[in-house]
Amino acid sequence: MQDVASLVAQAREGRPRAVARLISLVEGASPQLREVMEALAPLTGHAYVVGLTGSPGVGKSTSTSALVTAYRKAGKRVGVLAVDPSSPFSGGALLGDRVRMSEHASDPGVYIRSMATRGHLGGLAWAAPQAIRVLDAAGCDVVLVETVGVGQSEVEIASQADTSVVLLAPGMGDGIQAAKAGILEIGDVYVVNKADREGADATARELNHMLGLGESRAPGDWRPPIVKTVAARGEGIDEVVEALEKHRAWMEERGVLAERRLARAAGEVETIAVTALRERIGDLHGDRRLSALAERIVAGELDPYAAADELVAGLTER
Repeated sequence: MQDVASLVAQAREGRPRAVARLISLVEGASPQLREVMEALAPLTGHAYVVGLTGSPGVGKSTSTSALVTAYRKAGKRVGVLAVDPSSPFSGGALLGDRVRMSEHASDPGVYIRSMATRGHLGGLAWAAPQAIRVLDAAGCDVVLVETVGVGQSEVEIASQADTSVVLLAPGMGDGIQAAKAGILEIGDVYVVNKADREGADATARELNHMLGLGESRAPGDWRPPIVKTVAARGEGIDEVVEALEKHRAWMEERGVLAERRLARAAGEVETIAVTALRERIGDLHGDRRLSALAERIVAGELDPYAAADELVAGLTER
């Protein structure tokens, strides 16, 4: 058993090893997880959480690395959660973004962690919300969360970030795909990366057109900007940071930031509660109560909904 209070104190001092141990306790669903979260609770609420998502190959890791450089120049401490697909063998992260962001490895003001999805859909790791809390409590001013390459429904980052950045690239069919995906509904800032390639202007125009389709924004509502970048050369990154800061200021002025954080906390509580109930239901497999309900359904004495109500009532009485 690790001394949680000591780990939290060391994390607050910016010691990467302590931050790593705390996130490992989160990922491993350690018995000390409740103690960790209790210790972190009063220390959170400071970090600005930015989610970066988009199809595979648009340059998410390169863009994340460039944003880290920009924020470090501004004197901010930065945490990065790079969520990767899981290895089917070890359950660990496959792509190893820490290798791709190696230029920041020796910077004490940057903490980078690859996390595995472990089969969790939505482009995020199941432990991401708690890992964000760890980085927040550890004194990071900005937490960048880079998702796995998203498809049509994997847009969960919008519920976990203060600001969501959607990356696209010319020549990848992103425009047409995005129209189907619902990914246009989650972006607060849109970035057309690899803008030195042919078709970048056309991609930006198409995106601008799609954003205008069917929208009904009131005066003063946020209209997502479209920024063109060449992240590999750092071009356009300052404009992305500027767009992020404008969105943050707009959210603070309108109370949107507080609303998003309230919704995020409510979702986190709901997920933990549902997980606890699911574990209890899992414990019932082979239990006589579940078998008895199944027998009554097969015999036509009970319908599945009534059986589920009875099961839930029994679980919540414990």
